Amino acid sequence: MREQSNILNGPLMPCSMDPLTGFMRDGYCRLGPNDQGVHTVCAVMTDDFLNFSKAVGNDLSTPRPEYGFSGLKAGDRWCLCAARWQEAFEAGQAPPVILEATHISTLEFVDKESLVARAWSE
Repeated sequence: MREQSNILNGPLMPCSMDPLTGFMRDGYCRLGPNDQGVHTVCAVMTDDFLNFSKAVGNDLSTPRPEYGFSGLKAGDRWCLCAARWQEAFEAGQAPPVILEATHISTLEFVDKESLVARAWSE
Protein backbone atom coordinates (compact mmCIF):
# COMPACT_ATOMS: atom_id res chain seq x y z
CA MET A 1 0.00 0.00 0.00
CA ARG A 2 1.52 3.30 -1.09
CA GLU A 3 0.81 5.18 2.14
CA GLN A 4 2.69 2.50 4.10
CA SER A 5 5.75 2.42 1.82
CA ASN A 6 9.18 3.91 2.19
CA ILE A 7 11.24 5.46 -0.61
CA LEU A 8 12.75 2.03 -1.35
CA ASN A 9 9.21 0.63 -1.96
CA GLY A 10 9.44 -1.49 1.18
CA PRO A 11 7.35 -1.29 4.33
CA LEU A 12 7.66 1.99 6.22
CA MET A 13 9.75 1.40 9.33
CA PRO A 14 9.50 3.48 12.51
CA CYS A 15 11.76 6.51 12.75
CA SER A 16 11.90 7.13 16.51
CA MET A 17 9.97 6.26 19.63
CA ASP A 18 12.35 8.26 21.87
CA PRO A 19 11.98 11.06 21.20
CA LEU A 20 8.53 10.24 19.88
CA THR A 21 8.36 11.70 16.40
CA GLY A 22 6.03 11.92 13.42
CA PHE A 23 3.29 14.40 12.65
CA MET A 24 0.88 12.04 14.41
CA ARG A 25 3.43 11.32 17.18
CA ASP A 26 3.32 7.61 16.47
CA GLY A 27 7.02 7.16 15.70
CA TYR A 28 6.50 7.03 11.93
CA CYS A 29 7.11 9.65 9.23
CA ARG A 30 3.66 9.10 7.71
CA LEU A 31 1.88 11.76 5.72
CA GLY A 32 -1.22 12.77 7.68
CA PRO A 33 -4.31 14.53 6.32
CA ASN A 34 -3.51 17.83 8.09
CA ASP A 35 0.27 17.66 7.66
CA GLN A 36 0.85 20.67 5.47
CA GLY A 37 4.57 20.58 6.32
CA VAL A 38 4.93 17.04 4.90
CA HIS A 39 6.95 15.62 7.84
CA THR A 40 8.06 12.53 5.92
CA VAL A 41 11.88 12.47 6.03
CA CYS A 42 13.38 10.39 8.84
CA ALA A 43 16.65 12.13 9.63
CA VAL A 44 19.42 11.72 12.18
CA MET A 45 20.04 15.09 13.76
CA THR A 46 23.48 16.68 13.57
CA ASP A 47 24.75 19.79 15.32
CA ASP A 48 25.28 21.41 11.90
CA PHE A 49 21.70 20.76 10.85
CA LEU A 50 20.22 21.87 14.17
CA ASN A 51 22.18 25.14 13.93
CA PHE A 52 21.10 25.59 10.30
CA SER A 53 17.45 24.95 11.13
CA LYS A 54 17.55 27.42 14.02
CA ALA A 55 19.17 30.05 11.79
CA VAL A 56 16.36 29.75 9.23
CA GLY A 57 13.61 30.03 11.83
CA ASN A 58 12.87 26.49 13.00
CA ASP A 59 14.53 25.94 16.38
CA LEU A 60 14.41 22.21 17.03
CA SER A 61 16.97 22.14 19.85
CA THR A 62 15.33 24.38 22.45
CA PRO A 63 12.95 22.56 24.80
CA ARG A 64 9.30 23.67 24.57
CA PRO A 65 7.66 22.02 27.59
CA GLU A 66 4.33 23.70 26.84
CA TYR A 67 4.17 21.45 23.75
CA GLY A 68 5.70 18.40 25.43
CA PHE A 69 8.86 18.91 23.37
CA SER A 70 12.19 18.36 25.13
CA GLY A 71 14.34 19.66 22.25
CA LEU A 72 16.50 17.61 19.91
CA LYS A 73 20.20 16.88 20.08
CA ALA A 74 22.71 15.36 17.69
CA GLY A 75 21.97 11.67 17.21
CA ASP A 76 18.21 11.96 17.72
CA ARG A 77 16.02 10.71 14.87
CA TRP A 78 13.22 13.04 13.79
CA CYS A 79 10.63 13.33 11.03
CA LEU A 80 11.56 16.46 9.10
CA CYS A 81 9.55 18.46 6.60
CA ALA A 82 10.56 17.39 3.10
CA ALA A 83 11.01 21.03 2.00
CA ARG A 84 13.24 21.81 5.02
CA TRP A 85 15.41 18.79 4.31
CA GLN A 86 15.72 19.87 0.65
CA GLU A 87 16.61 23.42 1.74
CA ALA A 88 19.30 22.05 4.06
CA PHE A 89 20.58 19.75 1.30
CA GLU A 90 20.97 22.69 -1.08
CA ALA A 91 22.86 24.56 1.67
CA GLY A 92 25.16 21.59 2.33
CA GLN A 93 23.64 21.04 5.81
CA ALA A 94 21.25 18.13 5.28
CA PRO A 95 21.27 15.53 8.03
CA PRO A 96 21.62 11.82 7.22
CA VAL A 97 18.43 10.00 6.24
CA ILE A 98 17.02 6.65 7.36
CA LEU A 99 15.77 5.48 3.96
CA GLU A 100 13.60 2.65 5.30
CA ALA A 101 11.75 5.10 7.59
CA THR A 102 11.32 7.88 5.01
CA HIS A 103 7.82 7.93 3.51
CA ILE A 104 7.51 7.41 -0.25
CA SER A 105 5.57 10.69 -0.64
CA THR A 106 8.87 12.47 0.06
CA LEU A 107 9.79 11.74 -3.55
CA GLU A 108 7.23 14.32 -4.66
CA PHE A 109 9.49 16.99 -3.12
CA VAL A 110 13.02 15.56 -3.01
CA ASP A 111 15.03 13.57 -5.57
CA LYS A 112 15.66 9.99 -4.49
CA GLU A 113 19.32 10.37 -5.47
CA SER A 114 19.75 13.23 -2.98
CA LEU A 115 18.25 11.15 -0.18
CA VAL A 116 20.36 8.12 -1.05
CA ALA A 117 23.47 10.33 -1.13
CA ARG A 118 22.77 11.24 2.53
CA ALA A 119 21.73 7.72 3.63
CA TRP A 120 22.57 6.93 7.26
CA SER A 121 25.00 4.11 7.80
CA GLU A 122 25.63 2.89 11.32
